[in-house]
Amino acid sequence: MMRYREEKEAKKEAFRKYLESSGVVDSLTKVLVSLYEQNDKPSSAVEFIQDKLGGPTVSEYEKLQAELSDLRIKYNELLAAHQETCKKLDELKNPHNMAPTKETSDGEGSNDGPHE
Repeated sequence: MMRYREEKEAKKEAFRKYLESSGVVDSLTKVLVSLYEQNDKPSSAVEFIQDKLGGPTVSEYEKLQAELSDLRIKYNELLAAHQETCKKLDELKNPHNMAPTKETSDGEGSNDGPHE
C-alpha cells in the first residue's frame, strides 16, 4: 500500500513540474490575479478566464460548433461524390466487368482473344 502512495505522489510531482516548466502555472496565476484585481467582477469567471487565455467565447464556440457540423455534412457529401466518381472511373477502366452489351456478347468489337 505504501508503494502505491509513493507512485501516486511521484506522478503528482512529475505533473506539477511539467505544468511549471511549460508555463501553465504562471499563465493561470496571471489570469487569476487579473480576475482578483477586477473592480467589477465579470458575471462569468469562466468566460473571463477563457478570454484571457485566448479561448473562444461561448457564442464563438457555438458558432464554431455549427460551422464544424456544416463542414462535416459537406465532407460527407463530397466523400460520397468522390466514391461515386471512383466507381464510374473503375467501370470505364474495366469495361469487361460491366454487363455484356450486344457488341461484346456476339464477338464483335471484343479484344479479349486472338482473332483468325
